[in-house]
Amino acid sequence: MNNLLFYITISCWGLTIMALIWWVLHVASQITYVTLADGRQEVRTLPLLFRLILPLTHNFDKLLRKPSFQGAIQEASWQLTAAGFEGLLSAREFIAIKFLMPLCAGIAFSPFLLIMGSDGFMPWVMIVLIFWIWPLRWLRSSRAKRAKEILRALPFVLDLLTLSVEAGLDFMGAVQRNCERRKIDALNEELLRMQREIQIGTTRRVALQNLSERVRIPQMRTLCTALIQADELGVSIGTILRIQSEQLRQERFERAEKQANEAPTKILFPLLLFIFPATLVVLVGPVLTAAMKDFLA
Repeated sequence: MNNLLFYITISCWGLTIMALIWWVLHVASQITYVTLADGRQEVRTLPLLFRLILPLTHNFDKLLRKPSFQGAIQEASWQLTAAGFEGLLSAREFIAIKFLMPLCAGIAFSPFLLIMGSDGFMPWVMIVLIFWIWPLRWLRSSRAKRAKEILRALPFVLDLLTLSVEAGLDFMGAVQRNCERRKIDALNEELLRMQREIQIGTTRRVALQNLSERVRIPQMRTLCTALIQADELGVSIGTILRIQSEQLRQERFERAEKQANEAPTKILFPLLLFIFPATLVVLVGPVLTAAMKDFLA
């Protein structure tokens, strides 16, 4: 009877583990999209752990509707928009994931705590803290990566817009032509959204302000401010675009020059770390080889 109970227990655990593995593989194979302003869909993937615990986030809806969480939700909403995940992950879901990640990690690693006893308490706390910090670090890293992509494409797009405007197109026609001819990237996604806002009746000033507020990059803020002022004062858009393009290229050159000047300082510590072991191997290696040969002889 005891053997039968043992085999039944092992079989149930085996089936549970197999079902869990199947579920993880099923979630990992799913492809998720964000819908762009013109209706096109772009593949965008959340981390696997986010997708695994996402169905549990609705349990925090009542808690997150309290006024004390509104500031955090607004900040998370902006960061998700700036990172390109708007529509794929809501701010409330992200805040709920921030609570669920350390909770699930603490439960998952609790057997380790029971086995190790008091010696395992500090590692368990560190694991919980890592999973508490990781969602926000991921979001900030995604936003920084998208901002870097926008900065990299901005001078080239400004050159194209300048050529189109100087060839006779108006500003919005130049933006539309750019979005149609170039592949979809982070900058084109934002330009498409600005274009759609203007098409549904938003003024160009407000659409440019919204673009600046979504991206929150100093270079983009300067460009939007210059375009708004040019629109108000009647200054040539082509002249403003050319000036902004040259300024961005100059800033990129200065940034690259600064990084090149910092390279010797950054390489100093790795050099000091590895030069002594390398020198030791070069100097002592032949001596040890000769000694081993004499010993074996």
